[in-house]
Amino acid sequence: MATVKKTTAKKATKKKEITRQDVITIYMEYVLEHEKTPKSVFKFAKDNNMTEQEFYNFFGSFDGLRKEIWNTFFTMTMDVAHKSDEYHSFSNREKMLTFFYTFFELLTLNRSYVLYTLKENQHMMSKMEQLKGLRKHVKGFAKELIQERNESKTNILLERSETIYSEGAWVQMLFLLKFWMDDDSAGFEKTDMAIEKSVNTIFDVFDNTPLDAVLDFGKFLWKERKA
Repeated sequence: MATVKKTTAKKATKKKEITRQDVITIYMEYVLEHEKTPKSVFKFAKDNNMTEQEFYNFFGSFDGLRKEIWNTFFTMTMDVAHKSDEYHSFSNREKMLTFFYTFFELLTLNRSYVLYTLKENQHMMSKMEQLKGLRKHVKGFAKELIQERNESKTNILLERSETIYSEGAWVQMLFLLKFWMDDDSAGFEKTDMAIEKSVNTIFDVFDNTPLDAVLDFGKFLWKERKA
């Protein structure tokens, strides 16, 4: 009688589904490990065990991916802020301070990538394609803050321009980005000081008490420039 050998069918290993965050993480790691950006989606996908279609499910191009990284920094910052019970009772000034402190803490966790992607273009940051989404988010956040402030004013003469304020917040972001990139202080404590002084200045300007704040901020910038 012939012996029948028992065979065990091999279970097919199901491939892990690729997520948007997976693609972002893989891209950032690729850039840091290779010290260059990938040349084609095909090669990038093949080298990282995904298909082109899986990449295109989330991003139409590397430019779109790079924009989304900055959008993600913003949304993660706001998520962290809103998880705090105290945040909702903060003044607008405190909300802006919280935003910048949290945003730059997040950038610090990803400092190597951020420095790589901005370093060669730091003099043209205001025109960088990858920052356009972040610009829209920051200006939108600033507009919400000034809208809240204006709603609390009974005198229309005390209302402030949403357009000017939001544009000022974006200029402030660019200044702080450049400052943080050049900051070599322990724990980036000088960046924390710059955040505090710049936020307080812009709010003091809009509260019609600019002189002392502007002079203080100017002295701080001059001191750091000569340091």
